[in-house]
Amino acid sequence: MPANSILVVNAGSSSVKFQVFSIRADNGLTPFLKGQFDGIGTRPRLRATADGKAATVDQLFDLDKVPDVATAMQVAGAWIREKFDLEFAAVGHRVVHGGPRYDQPILVDETVLAELTRLGPLAPLHQPNNLAPINALRARFPELPQVACFDTAFHRGHSAVADRYAIPERFYAEGVRRYGFHGLSYEYVAGRLREIAPDLAKGRVIVAHLGSGASMCALADGRSVESTMGFTALDGLPMGTRPGQLDPGVVLYLLNENGMSADAVQSMLYSECGLKGLSGISNDVRDLLDSSEPGAVLAMDYFIYRVSLNAGMLAAALGGLDAFVFTAGIGERSAVVRRRISERLGWLGAELDGGANDAAAPVISQARSRVALMIVPTDEELMIAKHTLAALVSDRAHDPTLKKIA
Repeated sequence: MPANSILVVNAGSSSVKFQVFSIRADNGLTPFLKGQFDGIGTRPRLRATADGKAATVDQLFDLDKVPDVATAMQVAGAWIREKFDLEFAAVGHRVVHGGPRYDQPILVDETVLAELTRLGPLAPLHQPNNLAPINALRARFPELPQVACFDTAFHRGHSAVADRYAIPERFYAEGVRRYGFHGLSYEYVAGRLREIAPDLAKGRVIVAHLGSGASMCALADGRSVESTMGFTALDGLPMGTRPGQLDPGVVLYLLNENGMSADAVQSMLYSECGLKGLSGISNDVRDLLDSSEPGAVLAMDYFIYRVSLNAGMLAAALGGLDAFVFTAGIGERSAVVRRRISERLGWLGAELDGGANDAAAPVISQARSRVALMIVPTDEELMIAKHTLAALVSDRAHDPTLKKIA
């Protein structure tokens, strides 16, 4: 049983992923427990494994017992404390939007929480759910340090031309700018590249975070210089239920000519578009790849086309390309999607090794390929744990030991 632990919480709209990391004497981190509470609002289910072994818990709950994300976190936390009698040094949270103010992880206090709550309209699908566990834990354990880790922070070094929209300056001053998202994933992948392919890591790399939420990032020497996402997580690539790049005139048309309310437009853009909207079948790539329905074929063709189109944009931002990296659920698991995207990158010099791709090898390009094609599994939770521990140690620099907080 770890004596000192970091709890990591990654909360979504209908699920909460969590991990527990034990803190070693050298301030390193060892994964101990991994789980998630999914089906919140429909069929709540808690699952977890400890030390990589068989399921430690797999339990269904009545809907009225776990109606929301905050309750799910309370139930999961109570189970962890009862089962393992852990003492948490701190809790780290994924928070999608840090706005213009927060460019690094930060210990949460009332001021920070109020500012993050104010940013809710910029990420309505994510921010309220990210903050729900923070509020729940603060209510029950007010002395427990909590650290917010931002998906926008990794992109904050962008140049002015990459950061701005061509709109009046006063809006930029208010915070209307291109933030970029999935930063915790890109930060982890950039770090892993320095470990496994240091020469490539110093070069020009595109990372494709392809999952239900999808984006791409251009890295130069491990730093983000451009991203497909902008002001909100609606921008860029088509996603499971979000449209990606969209002419703002479409929104004006829906408001002015279709008579839709702003709330109705927002709901549609976040929940009814993307692969789900195009296919009319599903937002799940696995379902679409298994279907021969015209809508499913169109949705996948569109997804592949848009990824390859944005690859050209990011390669232009980098002035060339040395490596293209697949990560996240679709990028790590779908050999078909990787193959189809890689084939469209041939003009950049990418040559796929079909056997390596089918085997999901770390390098899936041929030896003669001018652009390395790679799979690098992401680990946002480990990145959050590292940031949380660093923030905790920094905050307690006057004390060489980490105090245990139940």
